[in-house]
Amino acid sequence: MHPGGPFWAKKDEGAWSIPKGLVDEGEDVEAAARREFEEETGVRVSAPLVELGAFRQPSGKIVVAFAAKGDCDAAAIRSNEFEMEWPPKSGKMGRFPEVDRAGWFSPAVALSKILKGQAPIVQVLTQRLGTPAKKGSSS
Repeated sequence: MHPGGPFWAKKDEGAWSIPKGLVDEGEDVEAAARREFEEETGVRVSAPLVELGAFRQPSGKIVVAFAAKGDCDAAAIRSNEFEMEWPPKSGKMGRFPEVDRAGWFSPAVALSKILKGQAPIVQVLTQRLGTPAKKGSSS
C-alpha cells in the first residue's frame, strides 16, 4: 500500500508498505493485524493468518508480519484518515488518507517498491510460496 499524505505524494520506488500499526495494550498480535488491515484498506480478513516472522526495521521497531490467502480489489480500498499541519509551519491543518492507493505486484516489482526494511517480509513470503524473487528480475 502506498502511504497517503503530501510527504509521500511524489514518492513511489521504496515508499510502499504492508498494512501495519501498533498493538493496543492487552491486544493479541493477530487481532491487531486484522484490525490494522481493515483500518487501512476497508477490507475485513476472515481467512486464517500465517505468521511470517518478526522483522526489525531501520527505525528499530519490530514488525510482526502475517499473510492470508484471499483477494481484494486494490482499486476499491478505503483508508482511515489522519490530520497534520500542511504546508509545514502554515498553521493550517489538513486531513489525508493513511493509504492513498494499493496495488498487486510481482515479487520482483514488490521488492523495488516496498520500504527497504520490509523487503525481507516479501522475500520470506515468496520463499514460502515457492516463488523466490530477486530485485530487478522480470518475474
